[in-house]
Amino acid sequence: MTTQPEERTRYSDDELLEFKEIINHKLDEARHELASLQSMLSNQNEHGTDDTASTFKILEDGSDSLAKEEASHLAVRQKKFIEQLENALIRIENKTYGICRVTGKLIAKERLRAVPHTTQSIAAKLSQNRG
Repeated sequence: MTTQPEERTRYSDDELLEFKEIINHKLDEARHELASLQSMLSNQNEHGTDDTASTFKILEDGSDSLAKEEASHLAVRQKKFIEQLENALIRIENKTYGICRVTGKLIAKERLRAVPHTTQSIAAKLSQNRG
């Protein structure tokens, strides 16, 4: 007679530590990327186009504006990503990390390793996208 393994309600402290390391690594990368984007946004017109023909200067100014707008959007997304990672660290400290907020069951480790800030299992996410 085989017994079914008891369904776990949370990850062990060792598993949470592994996820914390993954998240801290991603946070370092995300903060570095955000700093690069912010640096790009603060460096205005350092290309020295003052002596360039006016037609090319207008084109370059338009290109600079587009690049800055894209960098600004990326910076906003990066800030949100950092916030989500920081929230995941709080869930680790509270020992609620890795629990799907929809189903209440553990999110697969593979998903958490790939998307460490997620709060939903794949099944919950798919059902949300259908609705």
